Amino acid sequence: MLDYVVACGGGALVGLVELFSRYRDRPSALLWVVSAWMYLTINAAASGGVLLLVHTFDLTFGATEPGTVGTTQVLVALFGAPTVLRSSLFTIRVGGQDIGIGPSSILSTLLSVADRGVDRARGRDRSRQVVAVMRGVSYEKARLALPSFCLALLQNCPQDEQQNLAVANEALAESQMSDAQKSYGLGLLLVNLVGVDLLREAVEAMGDEIRAEPPHRPPPPAQPL
Repeated sequence: MLDYVVACGGGALVGLVELFSRYRDRPSALLWVVSAWMYLTINAAASGGVLLLVHTFDLTFGATEPGTVGTTQVLVALFGAPTVLRSSLFTIRVGGQDIGIGPSSILSTLLSVADRGVDRARGRDRSRQVVAVMRGVSYEKARLALPSFCLALLQNCPQDEQQNLAVANEALAESQMSDAQKSYGLGLLLVNLVGVDLLREAVEAMGDEIRAEPPHRPPPPAQPL
């Protein structure tokens, strides 16, 4: 029984790591998304199913020692189930695109549903938090300084994600939006990488260096003597 617990738990852990990698800024949002739980359940069930087949056909994979047979079987289930789930039985061409048909299509559908569920769950919070953090920040002052500062704080941000941020930021700079709208857009781009808390700390640390100048107000008219 313990080997099934280990296999199913390991399969669920593989799915959990994959989900966490997609929602790094707020993984807790996954708790309220039904499709995310379904994704974990399928991964766990697949590992348990592979182990059941291994036991049914008494496959030892070359292991002979009693202490290593069970371990080998569990490891095969752990590493074999994700491979099976992410495979395609055959490929069809629809609209000029190759679409894989098989277990991978089910996982892709669940991930897409989870994406939409998480986006709905955290969209309102992200909007409110980013607007609060970026209010009063000048995009023209922050467009280079703030991303550089945030990426330096991360230290280990992958190069491809840095390039994607640079491309999106450049498109934002060339848009016809107002400076405030661009500032909020920059905040949304950065929060995907660093999260709200680190973005807030970065904005506070840079202070007036990236703050917009207060609007000029004419002096009040002189009071008659």
